[in-house]
Amino acid sequence: MKKNLLEPGSVCLHIVDVQKSLMSKIDGVKAVEKNIELLLHCSKILRIPVLASTQYKKGLGPYVEQIEALVEDFPQFDKVTFSAAADSATAAHLDSLKPALQTVIVVGVETHICVYQTAADLLDLGFGVWVVVDAVSSRNRFDHDIAVERLQEIGATIGSTEMLIYELLGRAGSKEFKEILPFIVERDI
Repeated sequence: MKKNLLEPGSVCLHIVDVQKSLMSKIDGVKAVEKNIELLLHCSKILRIPVLASTQYKKGLGPYVEQIEALVEDFPQFDKVTFSAAADSATAAHLDSLKPALQTVIVVGVETHICVYQTAADLLDLGFGVWVVVDAVSSRNRFDHDIAVERLQEIGATIGSTEMLIYELLGRAGSKEFKEILPFIVERDI
């Protein structure tokens, strides 16, 4: 019987293009940044693999500072394709996480471009895709909303940051729950 709920041992977190120059124009940017930070803390506590992608870093620059500091120890891939999964180094890294890796959790920008195309390619590669709707955005709400609709149509799972975290935790009272809870409580969005 296939399980519908995610487990930490079968997922990875993929951060897409949260670069300063792009993020400065994103709708709801502060909430997106805070949610990505929370997911990074959660991933560390639950020992979930993380990978980060940038879009043409030479031209568009580094990640926003607070997220850059949190991803410095994780694999990072620079791409010129809109889909991170179309980048050969990224695809090879994801392939190296098999067979444990079943679902890729996608966060970042922009929902209607790089997030959408990455998710579509990941689905084509046979991965489940979970897009964290409050940890992705676009320059305008219309493009974001249309992309979320399209992501659902092609088979991506859509959910919120807290929904995902509590699904991965599975229960209260554990050591991991007690470590993650302060980050959830402190988040001010």
